[in-house]
Amino acid sequence: MTAATPVEQKPVRLTARELIDLTLDDGSFVSWDTPLHYPEDAVEGASQEYVEQLVAATETAGTDESVITGEGLLSGRRIAIIASEFKFLAGSIGKNAADRIVAAVQRATAEGLPLVAAPSSGGTRMQEGTPAFLQMIDISKAVTAHKAAGLSYLVYLRNPTTGGVMASWGSLGQVTAAEPKAMLGFLGPRVFEAIYDKKFPDGVQVAENLYKKGIIDAVVTPQQVGKLLDKVLRITSAAEGPIEVPRPEMTTQDPDALPDADVWQSVLASRRPNRPGVRDLLRIAASDVVPLNGTGQGERDPGLLLALARFSSYACVVLGQDRRMQTANHQLGPEGLRVARRGMLLATELGLPLVTVIDTPGAALSAEAENGGLAGEIARCLADLSTVRTPTVAIMMGQGTGGAALALLPSDRVIAAQNSWLSPLPPEGASAIIHRTIDHADEMARAQKVSVKEMLQAGAIHTVVLENPDAADEPNEFCERLSEALQAELSNLTRRPLQALLTARGVPWA
Repeated sequence: MTAATPVEQKPVRLTARELIDLTLDDGSFVSWDTPLHYPEDAVEGASQEYVEQLVAATETAGTDESVITGEGLLSGRRIAIIASEFKFLAGSIGKNAADRIVAAVQRATAEGLPLVAAPSSGGTRMQEGTPAFLQMIDISKAVTAHKAAGLSYLVYLRNPTTGGVMASWGSLGQVTAAEPKAMLGFLGPRVFEAIYDKKFPDGVQVAENLYKKGIIDAVVTPQQVGKLLDKVLRITSAAEGPIEVPRPEMTTQDPDALPDADVWQSVLASRRPNRPGVRDLLRIAASDVVPLNGTGQGERDPGLLLALARFSSYACVVLGQDRRMQTANHQLGPEGLRVARRGMLLATELGLPLVTVIDTPGAALSAEAENGGLAGEIARCLADLSTVRTPTVAIMMGQGTGGAALALLPSDRVIAAQNSWLSPLPPEGASAIIHRTIDHADEMARAQKVSVKEMLQAGAIHTVVLENPDAADEPNEFCERLSEALQAELSNLTRRPLQALLTARGVPWA
């Protein structure tokens, strides 16, 4: 007998209450909703047909509107939650639903609670037309105010989420995950086909494609989403307060304590294939890590890692140039710097220190990079880093070539690995300009003062983490020292008023 061809399964659509019960601690959910009754609570001027639809929807969905809101506990942590009920008129948003969402967001803000939104909606409720459509503005304003208060706004997109919901509160998450195979997009395919008389291309409005394009951060099942949210909130929730961390051994802030080594040997050491990079630092030294994905606007770059991470007591936003994902065929481009700028904004929104990791052979030199605005993105990174409203620490971990390295350097404190370096071009490029050959690369490295010892003497870096004698030969110990040095810097920076940090950076409006 021939096996039957497997039929692709559509996502199982949980009700709003089923998702809440699956995600939150048992029995912890408390509703914030004022009950609605139809026809009494129908919007003014509602037709009899629409009122009948509302009454029927309450019976079908078992809810009084297309969203339910409230609070509960997630691993014992109090959070607010908004969940769509698709069975109620396809989860569409009219005035009553919008008012309920705005009230819940504002209450979460007032009570200082992280907020989780789980939309599943066809968008604006057509029976209410433009007045309902305009409600998306009020919802977006409330969410923006919530984030401006330094509170987390996390989104779990469910199947389907389209229209005005996707174009407002569904796309404003600081971290956004989606249900596997969920249909997500602005214009529903049925509407597209009716307007343009042709089929919408397959595979575009699908969660997995949005992840591939850098629009969402993760694709997780409803059974997994609670664990993801818990990990994010463990990182983003305010710590009890900074603790004092002494500067670890095998670090120095004294140039005279560094050996008079040939900088060319450092350049060679920084290029060793087995030298630890940012992923090793997170794997070895961070207790919680949540990788994020792309710009959220349709771009991603594997050469730039963006993550939320916790190093002991200190939670951070980490931006790291990934040495193993920058190759001759893929160098760091403008997309990567736009991912970095997302991280800078995220650090300000969440009130978390920003840690940048510099480890790059240089930015992409190509027509695509130029057309993508590479130079402008370097400039905007420099500007954004100077105005991040949290403590910032840069870690020079390996190679530091050109504008790609410079773009992540401005910070309150700079930590450098002993065999890291920074130069306007790779030494070979500088040699080609001056000598018309790359044969003098070692001489150029010495002449251009690229070493950490010279940068420490000049005040461009603050702490050097020693290698014993090479990080590639002691990756675990080296990453632990780097983490301890980072914690020591954060210990000092988090004790300083933000105003003092901004003033020291020379921010004029500080």
